[in-house]
Parts: sequence; structure tokens; C-alpha cells
Amino acid sequence: MVQLVEERPYRWRIEPEGGMRVPGVVFATRELLPDPSEDQALAQVAAVATLRGIVEAAYAMPDMHWGYGFPIGGVAATDVAAGGVVSPGGVGFDISCGVRLLLADLHVDDLRPRLDKLMDALDVSVPRGMRKGAVWRLHSQAELENILAGGARYAVERGHGEPGDLERCEDRGAVADADPAGIGSRARERGLQQVGSLGSGNHFLEVEAVADVYDEEIAEAYGLWQGRVCVMIHTGSRGLGHQICTDAVKTMQAAMTRYGISVPDRQLACAPVESHEGRAYLAAMAAAANYGRANRQLLGQAARQAFDRVTGHGDLTLLYDVSHNLAKLETHQVDGGTRRLCVHRKGATLALPPGHADLPPDLRPVGQPVLVPGSMGVGSYVLAGVPGGPAFASACHGAGRRLSRHQAVKTTSAATLRAELERAGIAVRGASARGLTEETPQAYKDLDAVVEVCVQAGLARKVAKLAPVGVVKG
Repeated sequence: MVQLVEERPYRWRIEPEGGMRVPGVVFATRELLPDPSEDQALAQVAAVATLRGIVEAAYAMPDMHWGYGFPIGGVAATDVAAGGVVSPGGVGFDISCGVRLLLADLHVDDLRPRLDKLMDALDVSVPRGMRKGAVWRLHSQAELENILAGGARYAVERGHGEPGDLERCEDRGAVADADPAGIGSRARERGLQQVGSLGSGNHFLEVEAVADVYDEEIAEAYGLWQGRVCVMIHTGSRGLGHQICTDAVKTMQAAMTRYGISVPDRQLACAPVESHEGRAYLAAMAAAANYGRANRQLLGQAARQAFDRVTGHGDLTLLYDVSHNLAKLETHQVDGGTRRLCVHRKGATLALPPGHADLPPDLRPVGQPVLVPGSMGVGSYVLAGVPGGPAFASACHGAGRRLSRHQAVKTTSAATLRAELERAGIAVRGASARGLTEETPQAYKDLDAVVEVCVQAGLARKVAKLAPVGVVKG
């Protein structure tokens, strides 16, 4: 059993023992901590702390829960120069899964009379679920390679969006150093059929409206005003990213002995960042990340077209697009010195502080928009990055599951859930009955409590809350 000590409110510590090289640090209240009898996420934090080259701590966000290798909500950085490793389990199977938030020049009261028509239009124009189908039907490997290398930038070049979109995307819409040549044939096969699609599970496109504003100055800089209609899109790299992760885990499991690496859980398979396997994974991961960014770019454009047809307000402005499943090479201050780190964020989002050079000039004074989607029917938050935030400028990525999908379907029926949501004024378009019940709000932690921990622990600043109006589910 992992022993937790409450360092101070909202912050818990797992003291190093056994093979742990650093402590574990968990941001949570007692109520949000996982139950060790049902969820092994705390033990996973301790296991991550054994990775070669890890610095500071193995961190976990308040929405943490059990994942593959790393807990979902896990953040860990390794020192590249000290032989630090990269672990595909620290990114996850849905590489570059993330969130995009667009803003309509429309008040929710003006949308209500046309909401059903809009949701019907989105239902038709947004491919989702496990079946094949996508906004952009690629006809050649050359087209796919351009997406893998160019991400959202290439999508915009081909007319799927506006050049200004790229200024509001993490990495300006494309991760550098992507190498499509390192991606296997099965991943390519899956990628040809899915760019511009939601997928299933917790992925969604949600029409929302600004319900509460907590920081007027930052909200004004972000363009968030009371009642403003927004569109939040949550999806990633689909089957292509899943296959890349699967292939990389097998490769690294076979390579660890050669580098003298042992891990307490084979799901933590890893290799030194500077090794052949490490560089190859990061290059393939970057290509999958570009696919994920192009995917969200295409879905954002599909939303614009649906809004234009139904409301005449198709000029949706992109506030921000950010990933929450990625490993990035970043420079941070550690123990009084500057180090080049490989920062794993799995179910955790980047939260850049005010003044950061990677932010567009108009957002730089106030910090990065941190997009935190909630469970279906609950709404979402927009936070902002803060100076000196812990965990390498990271924050939570959502509410976090507390029930498995199998457990969730026992709590309600699709008809009951749909009726409850519609009584609350939320129009629902779901791909399947089971898909809806798996994502019932009861399956997730209390989003308000999760966000409050982020604020109180100094991870981010609360800017606005968004209320759901309509949801398209995978």
C-alpha cells in the first residue's frame, strides 16, 4: 500500500522508497483521492517515480485515475542529458488527444430557437464512433504524409480553416521533428480513413455558452462574455495514434535490457530519449500529434459550416487548441539550473504562464487558455496558466473517471439519461445507446472540486465556466 502524507491542503506526498528516485506528489482533496482497493493510480505514481532520469517528482493531477503504465492525470519529466527516458505509457494510446474551443458571435438566447436544427446539422456533418468515415477522405499516402508532417498547418493550406487559427494552436498547429517514415503500415492504413472524425468513448463536440465569469480581465482578453456561444471539440489521433503507441511499447520492451533498464511494470517500457528507439518514438509521436491537430482543425471547420448553414454565424473564432497526451522536450529550472527535459503529460494539459514566448502576442500578457472539459451535461471550464506553476506548467485535463465504462452502464439507461439531459435544456445526438450510458455524468468526479484543487494548488487560475447546450457524442 502506498503511504500518503498531506504536505499541505490540496497537496499530498508519497515518500521515496524501494526503487523510487523522487517522491510522488498528488494534487487533490481527500475526497478526490482514488480508492486503492479499486484504483491503482497511486501505486502507478510510485512506479513512475522509478524511471531513469526523472527529476523533482512524479506528479498527479486532481482528476487522476488508473491508466496504462502512467496514471491518467500523470506528469513526469526526465533529464535528457542524464540518460532520461521516454515512455509511451506516459503519453498514452490516444497521442495528442486534446481540446479545441471556438467562439461564436452569438448569444445563447438567440441560438435556442434554432438549436435542434443546428444539432441535426452537426449530427450529420461530424463523423464519429468506431465506424469508418471522416470529413477529409484521403486518397493517397502522399496526402497522409503531408498531414503527418504539417498537422493543422497543412489542413489550413488545403482550405480547411483560416491562417489565424494557427496562431491559437499549441506549436502553431504542428509539432516539429515529425518523421512520417517511422510509422508502420498498419498505423498508416488506419490513418487514411479517420482524419476529421470524433471517435468514441469520452470524445465529443459540445455546444456551450459562457455561464459564469470569474476573472473579467482575462475573460475579456480571451473573448469570453456572458451568454456567448462556444464549441468545444475533444478528440485525438484516433487509430493511427493507438497503433503507433502499440508498436512503440513492443519495441521498447525488447530494447530495455540492452540499455540496462528495469521497470516495476512492463507497461512503463521506455528507452533513453537520446537512443535510437527514443528518438524514433518521439518522431512518430510528433507525426501522430500532427494528425490529431489536423483532426481537430477539420472538425472545427465542419462546425463552422454547420453554424453558417443554420444560424448565419459561421465565423467561429478559435480561442485555443491544446493537447493533453504528449511528451515534449522543454527547458525548465531544476535545482537552480536550466535543464532540457522530456516532459510527459498524460491526461494533463500544458498551462503556460503569462509572458511565455510560445504564446501568441495577444495572449502573452494573461497566460495560456487552459481548457478543462467536464462530463456530459456538466459543462466545462476555461482556466489560465499562472506564473511559477508547479509540475512543469501543467494542469488537469477534465473531471476524471471514477467508474469504469462497465460500471457506468449499470447506473442508468440511454433513454433515462437522454430525458434527463433534455429536461436540463441540453440537446443530445449520440452515435449509440451504450456510448451515451458509458459517459453518464455519474461516471466522473466532481468537476467543480477538481478545478478548485487546481486553483488552490497554484496550477492555474479560474477564468470562466461554460454550460452545455447541445452535445454530439461518439
